[in-house]
Amino acid sequence: MIDDALKTRFDTEIKANKIVIYMKGNALFPQCGFSARAVELLKPFGPLHTVDVFSEPGVRDGIKEYSKWPTIPQVFINGKFIGGSDIVTELAERGELEALVKG
Repeated sequence: MIDDALKTRFDTEIKANKIVIYMKGNALFPQCGFSARAVELLKPFGPLHTVDVFSEPGVRDGIKEYSKWPTIPQVFINGKFIGGSDIVTELAERGELEALVKG
């Protein structure tokens, strides 16, 4: 079960930043292809708040429980969970990603 401190941290990070990516690595040095793809697609829409799940193992498991999504990266836009890089890719391909970020 996710502890209250971690839940509060996630709530705060997600509300305080327009785009949050819980990922392997960071925006400058993604450490998996899926994380790199999410960063590549979202960078044009403004600053990204990234959290490296490798540097914080508790966050890696905690964010999966928080979002009820089993994989990393996890993308939140405007305070809402969007999904992983596959969902972000689909939104970009359909031309819906920009509207979602600006929404």
